[in-house]
Amino acid sequence: MTEVQSERAYLKQSHIGTAQLKGIFKKKSPGKDGYRYYKNVGLGFKTPREAIEGTYIDKKCPFTSDVSIRGRILQGVVKSTKMTRTIIVRRDYMHFIKKYQRFEKRHKNVSAHLSPAFRCKEGDTVIIGQCRPLSKTVRFNVLKVIPAGAKQVK
Repeated sequence: MTEVQSERAYLKQSHIGTAQLKGIFKKKSPGKDGYRYYKNVGLGFKTPREAIEGTYIDKKCPFTSDVSIRGRILQGVVKSTKMTRTIIVRRDYMHFIKKYQRFEKRHKNVSAHLSPAFRCKEGDTVIIGQCRPLSKTVRFNVLKVIPAGAKQVK
C-alpha cells in the first residue's frame, strides 16, 4: 500500500483501520472481507473492477468512499480532462422559442469528479450522478464511461 502515498498528506480509506494495513490480520488480499473498502452505488450501476481490485485511494469516489449518489442522473460528452480527477461534461439541449415556434440549440457545462477507477478521454460519453458538493463547482460523480466509438445508451 506504500505506492499509493504520492501526496503530501497520508492517504487511507476512512473505513479501514491502520492495524489492517500493517498486516495484523491474516487475510491481506484486496476484495470482499479484505482490507479494501468498496460498495455498490445502486441505481443499476455496476462497481468497476478497478475499484474492487485497485490500490488507489480517493475520498470522493462513489465506489470506495462514503459519497452517496442521490438526485439527478445526467448524460453528456466529455469536453475537457485537464484537471486532476475532474472533467468538464457538455450537455446539449433544445430550447423552444414560442414566438417563432422553433427550437434553438443550447448547452451547459457541468464539472464532475472522475474516479481513478475509470479511464476517460475527450469525446467519450459519460453518465454522471448528483452527490453532495465535493468542491466549489463539483456536484456530480462519474458513474459510467461509454467510449467514443461504442453505441449510445438511451
